[in-house]
Amino acid sequence: MSEIQKPQWLKENIDLKSLNTMGLSVSARFFAEVHSLEELQAALQWARLQQVAVFPLGGGSNVVLAGDYDGLVILIRIIGRQVLKVNEESNQILVKTGAGENWHQLVRWTLQQNAYGLENLSLIPGCVGAAPIQNIGAYGVEIKDVFHSLEGLDIQTGQIVVMGAEECSFGYRDSVFKGECLDRFIITSVTFALSREFQPCLGYGHLQKEVLKAAGTDAVTGRLVSDTICRIREEKLPDPEMVGNAGSFFKNPVINEQLYQELSSREPDLVAYPAGEGLWKLAAGWLIDRCGFRGLAQDNGAGVYEHQALVLVNRGGASGRDILELAENIKQAVLERFQVELEMEPRTY
Repeated sequence: MSEIQKPQWLKENIDLKSLNTMGLSVSARFFAEVHSLEELQAALQWARLQQVAVFPLGGGSNVVLAGDYDGLVILIRIIGRQVLKVNEESNQILVKTGAGENWHQLVRWTLQQNAYGLENLSLIPGCVGAAPIQNIGAYGVEIKDVFHSLEGLDIQTGQIVVMGAEECSFGYRDSVFKGECLDRFIITSVTFALSREFQPCLGYGHLQKEVLKAAGTDAVTGRLVSDTICRIREEKLPDPEMVGNAGSFFKNPVINEQLYQELSSREPDLVAYPAGEGLWKLAAGWLIDRCGFRGLAQDNGAGVYEHQALVLVNRGGASGRDILELAENIKQAVLERFQVELEMEPRTY
């Protein structure tokens, strides 16, 4: 690549350690930080002309960087939050936000606008653009429950696309962007359908007990639910600023009735929840804990968080390959003991 072809905004050989919550030190051959649709289109056009692969990066909270990236890493920093429309009859409020917005800050902002529906998703790390890809969820709420539409760019053509919920094919921690549309689009904005009327969703685990305890004699509010969930998450999960991690590392597996009966007969305290007719969802953290991995600290820095076995950590110096090797060991142990196959949540690059 000649100097004439190199745009001013393009950087080379950039260490991504500070841009992924696992704290993994890998290098991007090319790097661009974009703050607008136009800048993103320019970066994609350059990548097409140079015939290099593209890796969009937001908060870096759901990726495991296994090695140096021989392509263009595009850091998405497209921000902006606005109320698009309020339906007085249905109390629905449409909120549009840029893909580069911090997720938790968006949740707090919607509460300030008296727009409800995201409070159960408080303190989830990362940026807005990743939320539909992963169909993030917590405490009984998923993105699909409050999703309206999204805008993005086709990586190959640079064309703008608009997609609704049906086109996104949401599933449990899944969407079309992890399947047939993998590596095809970069999300630039997301619009949520929220409500002016606060209706608390407290049916998950011990959340209702914790919220009512915090409320005392006062009314339950969206802010109170958000604050309570923040406190619970801070007690259970490590701060990425202190301990490198990518949050929940494995999906909670879903099994059939027959396997559930077999496991529950020999594991009386098996943690499981109904997941539809003839299906049960198991707590992956419980399975991993039972295999003896909770609190593991390997010499290479890879380990398992002592307060939540679902979280793999980088205690310092671990490589992406170290983390993935530990993940494979955990998957094998769970499979051998419970005949259950775990699936990773983070994506590997």
